[in-house]
Amino acid sequence: MTTIAHQAVTTSDAPSPVGPYNQAVQAGGWLYCSGQIPLDPASGEMVGNGDVEAETRQVLRNLQAVLSAACTDASKVVRTTVYLVDLADFQAVNAIYAEMFGDGISPARACVQVAALPKGSKVEIDCIAWLG
Repeated sequence: MTTIAHQAVTTSDAPSPVGPYNQAVQAGGWLYCSGQIPLDPASGEMVGNGDVEAETRQVLRNLQAVLSAACTDASKVVRTTVYLVDLADFQAVNAIYAEMFGDGISPARACVQVAALPKGSKVEIDCIAWLG
C-alpha cells in the first residue's frame, strides 16, 4: 500500500476551524480546502448580518487566504462546491463568485441547497486546487 505524503495548511488570515479539521490539506500535488463560512479571521465573528452578498465576499476572502498560504491562487482551482441555505440566493452568490473565478477556465462546480450551515451562515464554499 502506497501512502501519500500530506500536510496541513493553516493561516491566521482565514478563520480557525470550528471543529476537528484543517483549513486545507496538501496531498499529492493537490490542495483540498475545507468549506469556508463568513467568519472574520481576526474576531471569529460572523460577517454580513444575514446579507448573502457580504457573506459570500467574506467566504471568498477566506478561501483566497487559504490558497495563498499554500502558494497558489484562484486560477489553479479546479473544483468547488457551493452550499446555500436558500437557492433563491443563487444569482447573487454567482455574480460575486464570478469575480474570483470568472476569468480564464472557471472551476467545475456543484451548488446545492442545504437545511442549515454552521453558525447560521447562508453560504459555504469549499474547493480543490492544483499546486503544479
